[in-house]
Amino acid sequence: MLRPKSVVLPESAVVPEANVKPPPRRFTHEVIADQAFHFAAGPADAPPDGHFAAGTRVLLLERGEGPMCFVQDRQGLCAFTAFAGLRALGRG
Repeated sequence: MLRPKSVVLPESAVVPEANVKPPPRRFTHEVIADQAFHFAAGPADAPPDGHFAAGTRVLLLERGEGPMCFVQDRQGLCAFTAFAGLRALGRG
């Protein structure tokens, strides 16, 4: 069996501890199209820390005044993303 060469990932590959919580039991919104997320609030032109895939269900944690909101996905990841890229889930 051949094993790939081991590689040490950069520090930027680690999700900050403050951005991971127990997964939510319910979701309020769905990501409309693939969109970027950030672990911390900052300038809009900052490189993203990752991306949510279209169809990802999230719990809206905080809306705020600006274009960004704070959400949590099914894995417990908490991040800032564009509110305009979310669609409210219907009740049913």
